[in-house]
Amino acid sequence: MRLQAPQFQALFTPGLRSVAELFEKKNYELRIAGGAVRDLLSGVTPQDIDFATTATPAEMKEMFTSAGVRLINNKGEKHGTITARLHEQNFEITTLRIDVVTDGRHAEVEFTTDWQKDAERRDLTVNSMFLGLDGTLYDFFNGYEDLKSKKIRFVGKASERIQEDYLRILRYFRFYGRLAEKPGDHEPTTLQAIKENAKGLAGISGERIWVELKKILLGNHVSHLVQLMYELDIAQYIGLPLDGNLEEFARVTKNIQNLSPKPMTVLTSLFRGKDDVTNLDLRLKISKEEKNLGLFLVKQRQELSKAVGPEPLRPYQDFLMDSREANTNSKIFELLKYQGEEQLLKEMQEWTVPTFPVSGHDLRKMGVTSGKEIGTALQQLRDEWKKSGYHMDKEELLSCLKRL
Repeated sequence: MRLQAPQFQALFTPGLRSVAELFEKKNYELRIAGGAVRDLLSGVTPQDIDFATTATPAEMKEMFTSAGVRLINNKGEKHGTITARLHEQNFEITTLRIDVVTDGRHAEVEFTTDWQKDAERRDLTVNSMFLGLDGTLYDFFNGYEDLKSKKIRFVGKASERIQEDYLRILRYFRFYGRLAEKPGDHEPTTLQAIKENAKGLAGISGERIWVELKKILLGNHVSHLVQLMYELDIAQYIGLPLDGNLEEFARVTKNIQNLSPKPMTVLTSLFRGKDDVTNLDLRLKISKEEKNLGLFLVKQRQELSKAVGPEPLRPYQDFLMDSREANTNSKIFELLKYQGEEQLLKEMQEWTVPTFPVSGHDLRKMGVTSGKEIGTALQQLRDEWKKSGYHMDKEELLSCLKRL
C-alpha cells in the first residue's frame, strides 16, 4: 500500500526534504515510525513525528556534522536517538534496534538494520508500522488491519511484550480507550497476560504511571477500563483504593463526558474519602494542585450543591466570594462538572466576580476612625452586600451603615 493523504504530503517541509536528501546521498534508509504512522493512516495529522533509520548514531553524527547541521539534546544518543535541527524544525531520528536485556522498566539495546526485528520490540501492532517517505507502508504484524477494525493487540506474545516494560499494561488501556469502538472487545488471552503480570506495575515509577493514567481517564470507555483494572488486580499497584467506588465512578463518568474535566476530577469519583487522595499522592507523586483539587472535591461534592429556587448558582457564588484561597473558581468549575451541572457550569464561567464597592477610606470619610470599628463595619456591609446577591452599590451600602 502507498499512502498519498494530504496529511502525509503536508509533512514535507523544507526541513524534512533536506533531511531526506542527506540520507539518500549516503544510502541510509529513513522511514516514519510508530505513532505518527498510526495517526496518518487514521487521517489525523500527527503532533510528533519519530523517524527510524538503518544508520548508526555515529554515522548520523558524521553525516550531519559534515553538512553543517546543528545537533541538539545528546541525551538520547546511548539509546540510538539523534536530534537534528534544520529550517527551525527538530528531527528525532533513531537507529533500528533490538532489546538485548530488559528488566520490566528499561532495556539495553543493540543496533540492527533489520526493520522487522525493530518492529518486534514495539508494544502494540498499531504502533509497530513504518512509512517510507514515498508513502510505502511497511507492516509486519497486521497493524493496519487492526487499526481499521479498531482492535488493540500486542505484537507477538502479550506476556513477552508486557515483561519487557510493565507500563505497557497501561498503554494497552490507553490505546483501547483511544481507538476501540466499544467496551469489552478484548482478546481473553490478552486479559489473562495482563492479570498474570499486573504485579510488575509495582516496580514502575509513580510519575510514569500517572502520565498514562491521566490519558486513560480522559479517553473513551473509561468506566469499563477502570472496572477492568479492578477485575485484573491492577488497581492496588497503581495507587487506586482497594474499595474504589465503581458505582459513583460510572455515574460521574457518564455525566461528565462532554464537559472537558481534569483527570483528577474524573478520578476523585472513585474515592470514598480524603485518605484515598493522600494514598494516591504517595504512590503517584501527583502535583500539589491535583492533590488540592482531589481534597476539595471529596469534601465539597456533597456539601456544596445548587440551591432550590430562582438562584441555583448562589451557593457556588457565595463560596467563591467567601474563599481566601487561590484557584477557587477553577475548583468550583470542576465541582460543577463532577456534579454534571452543564448549564450551571456555563453560567458560572460567564459570571464576573463583583468587586466589593466600599473601602476603609470611605468609612473614614464618614467619621469611623478606629481600625477595629472599620474592620467590623466592613464585615457587616459585606454581609449585607452578599444578602443582596452582590447588587447593592456603594451609596446603598453606606446608607445601610447608618442603620447598622
